Amino acid sequence: MKIVVLGGTGFVGSHLIARLSALGHDIDVLSRNPAAKPALGVLPRVRLRAVDPYDGKALAEALRGADAVINLVGILNEAGFGGSGFRRAHVVLTQTVIEACKAAGVRRLLQMSALNAGRGESHYLKTRGEAEAAVKASGLDWTIYQPSVIFGPGDGLFSRFKFLLSFSPVLPLARAGAKFAPVYVGDVVAAMVKTLDDTAAYSQTYELYGPETLTLAEIVRYTARGMQLKRLVIPLPDVLGRLQALAMDFVPGKPFSTDNFLSLKIDSVGGIDGLYRLKIDKTPIEAVIPQILFPLGKQARLDRYRGASGRP
Repeated sequence: MKIVVLGGTGFVGSHLIARLSALGHDIDVLSRNPAAKPALGVLPRVRLRAVDPYDGKALAEALRGADAVINLVGILNEAGFGGSGFRRAHVVLTQTVIEACKAAGVRRLLQMSALNAGRGESHYLKTRGEAEAAVKASGLDWTIYQPSVIFGPGDGLFSRFKFLLSFSPVLPLARAGAKFAPVYVGDVVAAMVKTLDDTAAYSQTYELYGPETLTLAEIVRYTARGMQLKRLVIPLPDVLGRLQALAMDFVPGKPFSTDNFLSLKIDSVGGIDGLYRLKIDKTPIEAVIPQILFPLGKQARLDRYRGASGRP
């Protein structure tokens, strides 16, 4: 198949494109800055193309001849405030992709979303829900994927806490009791690959979540134990947590934000198991965490992790 991917230079995209390339598909990765991820361009049958995805005409031209379009574009924080950045990245872009698909004669659309899309108070979840609504009303052969937080080498979960814990002996934590069912990036990729050209997956939404449910505090402590570090995690009451988020709103890069705080008010755990529906075995955190915390050789990672966790 010829597949066009938007958002392919990100965490999930790099894993997905490598898998699609290995399966023999031809992939065009559209990006306004393809030079940011040159490694993708060395994969067989992968072409990086400089295209502004908000330019409807240019996007339609880039989609011509494609068998499927995959939209992975998403942001966890916006540069400004008020939700306009989320709306542009999630809603406006999705609408542009839909119209470009129609103009180019492409029927198949795979859309990345999130668990709890359309629920709660955060701009992130609200705009994810609006994007889903646009896809469902498009008339295209769509499939939507709603993952919980995604983990794997280079992720924004364990890798981020690894960085924070490496220099901070105390970690005040907002919404420490928020629950997640972390899902392995390889399982998310497997779900997308399995449904790519499966007509039974048309007009379907798949919740993707892992085999374990952990609170945010448990995720942080799990990471610290794996690193053989003693760290104090201090759960903050919501009043202080919201003040922490407000302060972080003005830190470059927004490591945490008010919108993140609002998203965490809803547990990121699923109800209808999409991986089970697709007959995909779930990967436990323990099987991957050594690769995340200790980027060494495979056996060295396992030996070090077993020693850190007290396992034989």
